[in-house]
Amino acid sequence: MEKSLLNGWNTFYTRSVLTHVRMPGGFAVSLGFKNYSSGTVLTEALIGRFEEGAEQIIPGPRSYDGRYTQLTVRWNGTETVVESAEQDGELCLLVTPVKQETLPMALLIQGAVLWSGEGCVRRKGETLEAELPGYRAVLWTDGEPLPEKNAGFTGPYLSVSLSRPVAVGTGKRRSAAEVRALLDATRAEVEGELAEYGELSEAYNAMRTCLAWDTIYEPENGELCSPVSRLWSIGWGGYVLFCWDTYFSAMMAAVENRELACANAAAITREMTETGFVPNFGAANNFKSRDRSQPPVGTLAVREIYRKYRDKEFVRELFEPLLRWNRWFADHRMLDNGWLCWGSDPYEPRAGKYWELHDTNCTRGAALESGLDNSPMYDDVPFDPERHLMCLADVGLTGLYLADCEYLAELAGEIGREEVIPELESRAALCKEGMRELWDEETGMFCNRRTDTGEFSRRLSPTNFYALFSDRVTPEQARRMMDEHFYNPEEFWGAYILPTIARNDPAYPDQDYWRGRIWAPTNFLAYLAMRKQGLRTECADLARKSRELLLKEWREYGHVHENYNGTTGEGCDRGNSDKFYHWGGLLALIALMDAGCAAGPEQPLQKKEEKKS
Repeated sequence: MEKSLLNGWNTFYTRSVLTHVRMPGGFAVSLGFKNYSSGTVLTEALIGRFEEGAEQIIPGPRSYDGRYTQLTVRWNGTETVVESAEQDGELCLLVTPVKQETLPMALLIQGAVLWSGEGCVRRKGETLEAELPGYRAVLWTDGEPLPEKNAGFTGPYLSVSLSRPVAVGTGKRRSAAEVRALLDATRAEVEGELAEYGELSEAYNAMRTCLAWDTIYEPENGELCSPVSRLWSIGWGGYVLFCWDTYFSAMMAAVENRELACANAAAITREMTETGFVPNFGAANNFKSRDRSQPPVGTLAVREIYRKYRDKEFVRELFEPLLRWNRWFADHRMLDNGWLCWGSDPYEPRAGKYWELHDTNCTRGAALESGLDNSPMYDDVPFDPERHLMCLADVGLTGLYLADCEYLAELAGEIGREEVIPELESRAALCKEGMRELWDEETGMFCNRRTDTGEFSRRLSPTNFYALFSDRVTPEQARRMMDEHFYNPEEFWGAYILPTIARNDPAYPDQDYWRGRIWAPTNFLAYLAMRKQGLRTECADLARKSRELLLKEWREYGHVHENYNGTTGEGCDRGNSDKFYHWGGLLALIALMDAGCAAGPEQPLQKKEEKKS
């Protein structure tokens, strides 16, 4: 399955969305531009840069498999559309100038062998010849040659005038008009796939486009995976996979792409530490957060993929590490009464990196394990350095963990591992009993509770709704949670929902990261918990508003943000909200699940024919 993903042409190279790579082998065709008005050269382009004067990439529709891609590059007063298609194993590119300076830019075309692979590329006249083990290619262009000697590329390249649309490709030579016809036909296929989702096609396109552009080849482990964004991977030394983020990417891919869904779930599970947990992050050079994990949503993701594709071998491959992770949470984060607390364990640094030397075995490290890094819920909460736990029983973690136990028990039954079901059911039952003690009658909500004083913490977040994963929540309790909190405009209801701290919390005006902004993953998990309780009206409202939030900046800028302003719905108002962060697509997945276009945890899978009808 993984080999099938790494076959043919796609945008596998992390550092530039203008590079198309053929796998296996790693032969790359990289595009660049020289702007004669500014005298500057662009050889690596990325989506979502914030720096002044940086290129702005507007992503268009594309497929996961790279058979069609389209994007617009706005840079130094110019605008250029770049499209690609693959036909019969060959690459076809069309570069179309839309807006130019006085003197048209030079289009730069480089061939290279990536990732220290075997092979070579040489220039021969106005072509580039590539020779790799088992593969040879001639890279051609129909552009007018330019004698551009200051291109910024360090290997063999071609330079042509961008005074008109320019075709570039391998294999059979084609004119720009012929490539245009091929692109139009392939794009029509891709847009036809989107049309299957009806009124949700725009939201689905946003989710798929972002996830597809964020999917890369990771050469250290030789795998295809979907880091949260290319910018994050470059900043972390080559690649970084965050725990719950990557499991969510697997769930988004599962709507149509079984192989990518399985690859992402496997990639993050393989990052498991020596002590038995999936870390907060796994990055290049075996750098991991060996002190902390993140929300246990791995089994949820694997279960969802299995429910759609019924692949027991996939479940068998990941079951044992998921079971080991579940047991680790029980041993390291669970109290005797069934409450769970976030934590951070001390460990010996291996490389002297920042996150090995700072914020371990303390409240800050435990907050990072929650995934809600600077949430006000954890302000001023003491830490027990002996038990390595925050002194706060967490409703969100307790709800997610009991769901993990139940879903893992279900999968155990599917693959013949019945012997572990009793222990999983026992832990789930203990957590449900513990959750009962987190109900605050005065507040009408399940609330976090200090383990040192027994006092309730009434700083409310969408994570408080995760209590609804427990089937022992009474209908009366669920009704109060919805009426007094979900629909309360002073807390969570509003033009845009759900803010990550209640609107009446003193920290809400901060609108900084988890201090009041809206995040797709907390909307998504709250939706799943509400869905499990059968709260159909509330789920529909959350799905509708989640979709509207996603489309606000997608329609205007082509952005899928890491987080959004809780009041205005903007993403670009903060420089620490990545503009092309794949889990923003969960806002679309909520709507897709609610409409029956994707299999949800409590809904039978619909066949495509039934969905279309």
